[in-house]
Amino acid sequence: MQRQTLFLLFAGLSVMATGFAAKKPKPAPAATLAAPKIPQMTDDQKALHALNRLTFGPRPGDLDELKQMGVAKWIEQQLQPESIPENPVLLGKLAPLDTLQMGTAAMLQKYPSNQMIKSMIDGKMPLPEDKMTRAAVQTAIARYEKKQAADAAAKADAAQEKGPIVAQVTIGNVQSAPVIVPPKTAAPDPAAAQVLPGGRLTPEMVNALPLDAEQKDAFLSGTQESRVAMLESLPDGQLVDVLDALPPPIRTRLSNAGSPALRRRVEILNTPQQVVNRDLSEGKLLRAIYSNRQLEEVLVDFWFNHFNIYLDKGADRFMVTAYERDVIRPHVLGKFKDLLLATAESPAMLFYLDNWESAGDPNNSPPRPNASANGRKQGLNENYGRELMELHTLGVDGGYTQQDVTEVARCFTGWTIRQPQQGGGFFFNPRMHDRGEKHVLGVTIPSGGGIDDGLKVIDILSKHSSTAHFIAKSLAIRFVSDNPPDALVDKMAATFTRTDGDLREVMRTMLAADEFWAAANFRAKLKSPLEMVVSAVRAVNGDVDTAVQMVGLMNTLGQPLYRKQEPTGYTNRGNDWLNSASLLARMNFANTLAQGKVPGVKVDLTQFSGDTTEIERNILLADASPASQAAIQAGIDQAAQATAAHNALPVGAMIAGLTLGSPDFQRR
Repeated sequence: MQRQTLFLLFAGLSVMATGFAAKKPKPAPAATLAAPKIPQMTDDQKALHALNRLTFGPRPGDLDELKQMGVAKWIEQQLQPESIPENPVLLGKLAPLDTLQMGTAAMLQKYPSNQMIKSMIDGKMPLPEDKMTRAAVQTAIARYEKKQAADAAAKADAAQEKGPIVAQVTIGNVQSAPVIVPPKTAAPDPAAAQVLPGGRLTPEMVNALPLDAEQKDAFLSGTQESRVAMLESLPDGQLVDVLDALPPPIRTRLSNAGSPALRRRVEILNTPQQVVNRDLSEGKLLRAIYSNRQLEEVLVDFWFNHFNIYLDKGADRFMVTAYERDVIRPHVLGKFKDLLLATAESPAMLFYLDNWESAGDPNNSPPRPNASANGRKQGLNENYGRELMELHTLGVDGGYTQQDVTEVARCFTGWTIRQPQQGGGFFFNPRMHDRGEKHVLGVTIPSGGGIDDGLKVIDILSKHSSTAHFIAKSLAIRFVSDNPPDALVDKMAATFTRTDGDLREVMRTMLAADEFWAAANFRAKLKSPLEMVVSAVRAVNGDVDTAVQMVGLMNTLGQPLYRKQEPTGYTNRGNDWLNSASLLARMNFANTLAQGKVPGVKVDLTQFSGDTTEIERNILLADASPASQAAIQAGIDQAAQATAAHNALPVGAMIAGLTLGSPDFQRR
């Protein structure tokens, strides 16, 4: 990306970020001046605004369909996602990702955790009976043993100056035979090579495959396509044996040219511990790109961030799938109290914020917050109580005190998990519960209670006026503007209170308000990296074969999926994503996508025909703004000066890439 084009892109976005923050004239007294009517968008702008704010971005044809249906009717349909038939293309792409439909315990049986594999190594757990799972576990064990041996060799090598030594490695309870460790200067053993230059298998390696003589000859001399066809024709059991015998780089390369089913088997064999996390992230991207229930997907993302869980914390690696599917998704348009209770009882939340270990004294001795004993935190843990009020309900300025935090934490003692490392569920343990009297936000909770103490807190918080305001403002920040009008937030909060926290009705209030359709809001919020990537793929009608590379891209763009470590979740304020490094990465992605070079995503380049204005409009679905026109033209001029580069890239694809990276497309 040339510096001038990036400057124009950044400048265009900066104007957007600051242009509406100009100082307003002091209004006349209310008694002498009626409230001015909010300038509204045109009908065409409203249609595009609905798609930009309530979906992950329009696909070709979406705008015409919405206009034909009518904005109001389309919005009402999106507010009733259960009435919308799901996209069969999406269902087909999700089908191989079997962990998305598994319970946590079943998932761990098929895709054991590192801790479980270590127990198998130590002989404390049997190997899985399923052939594919057993092969995957054996691969993981071999990798573990190789690492242990390498670590031991490195340690021994560091202690010697030269010459071979003898080392032994202990795996579980078994000590290996003596291993000769060569000195650092030793040349690599050529006999250890399994693959010839260029990635071709040796005849010795092919002869070791569980194939008959004819198949071996065909496999050794065949093309990549014929090898893939042979693999996919093998019976299931034999396929597992052949894949297991192939070196990982070879089977990975072959699977990338094969069907999703073949690719799936190789993924399981290569890195079984990563399958669950990969499924979760791929599933999120696929749903965002293909789902017909777009508002539901946007809300799932919003509420997951509101009740954030960090994927890489211990047992949460296997709990987040069920958390999003069974806790967040069913409640995004339901009653807030039900959503709040579901998160409070979720093993994923209990583990993430450590409440599963929080214990009070049943005899009502003074609580010991986070008291340490024998290296483990015991006693009262206030993490969940604090985040429950600060981030989930009241907000940081919601009127609670540190004493309220302690009292809420006491109410939730005993809310725990049965064997979290094995996928156990929520249960209430009365022996861990503080049965003393508590005082929460001025309400007395009598002594002698049990699980009802926590339920009472859920009821208090879900009905509190500060919660109504905090939830209303959080939604308005995501959907309306980084600094939503107080009048709109007040209207939404009033609906929250009147309907006992009905989130669908709160959304209806927001979407019916003049503030949502204010002309100043049109393309005025910077997209998050997730929104930018997904909207770009949707805009060019990309066909996603695999989203693995896109998952990695999210790390580069600063929004790794499910990996926001802090409980705040990712920001809903667009301006928080405004920085030059991120914009450069976005521009690089836009150009790569428009050229059809994003791995796993097919793009029909013939759609980028016509002049610059036509290509811009096909992607933006509106005329480009002056800032975007300037950024796009700067990129065209730079390409024209670099003749070789210009000739190597079709002009239409270049213009499409510049449009996807333009200030207009970066905003929603």
